[in-house]
Amino acid sequence: MTAGNHSTVTEFILAGLTDKPELQLPLFLFFLGVYVITVVGNLGMITLIVLSSDLHTPMYYFLSSLSFIDLCYSTVIIPKMLVNFVTEKNIISYPECMTQFYFFIFFIVSECHMLGVMAYDRYVAICNPLFYNVAMSCQVCSRLVGEVYMMGLISATVNTVCMLRVVFCKAKIINHYFCDVFPLLELSCSSTYINVVVVLCFSAFNTLAPTLTVLGSYASIIASILRISSTEGRSKAFRTCSSHILAVTIFYGSVAFMYLQPSNVSSMDQSKLSSVFYTIIVPMLNPLIYSLRNKDVKVALNKIIEKRLFC
Repeated sequence: MTAGNHSTVTEFILAGLTDKPELQLPLFLFFLGVYVITVVGNLGMITLIVLSSDLHTPMYYFLSSLSFIDLCYSTVIIPKMLVNFVTEKNIISYPECMTQFYFFIFFIVSECHMLGVMAYDRYVAICNPLFYNVAMSCQVCSRLVGEVYMMGLISATVNTVCMLRVVFCKAKIINHYFCDVFPLLELSCSSTYINVVVVLCFSAFNTLAPTLTVLGSYASIIASILRISSTEGRSKAFRTCSSHILAVTIFYGSVAFMYLQPSNVSSMDQSKLSSVFYTIIVPMLNPLIYSLRNKDVKVALNKIIEKRLFC
């Protein structure tokens, strides 16, 4: 430990999702499959958007950023989680735990705000189509993505600095499958009041601000859709919105359930289940919900396949 940190704990043990031996292998295979799908789906989406000039638009620029975030933060969590299913003790060192904690917050906060940016992009495209090219220029898109990552950087830095000040001297078993804030604070021997206040403040802002953006954008979008004369056009637009809203609801709902309540209210089993949704399931579903069901993506993929076959 460094001189500035008085913790006597040099390593932690991640308890994982369950301690039942008969579930270890099935869960390992399930989450390994989920991770493979997540990597292939998100990496494939990024590659497709880069290679296809038809997808060089603001909407797909944001989708590629979302895929990058999903790929990164699932990689921060799942590989270490898989180790727990095949080893008796999943040991993680203090520096490794703090590093995982930092990047988890960075990417999860970035995801929150990226979803808000994507909703705003659709709002401008549908409600103000004549001003779309001006409102969503390359400079504006780059600035929005930069601000998304800046929010992640600020949140991760502040929360990690606060966590580094916590003294760990109790039992070193983290009752979770990764280094999350409340399971870590349960092991503290020092006051965690400041940490809890910081977590609740940042969680409230990083959840509510993009949620309000999403709700406001889609309220305007739905109002515009209702003015479409074509029944088929309205139906198609509503299907697109419902898929997006479903993914946003799962993500924001599980994050809010996890972080916007006092740590003594919910059981750790509920917290683990909630965490599985936004750390593992959502990154796998996003390429399907936002991209693979999209006609433009399918056309671009077919063009690239045909080009490779007939080269």
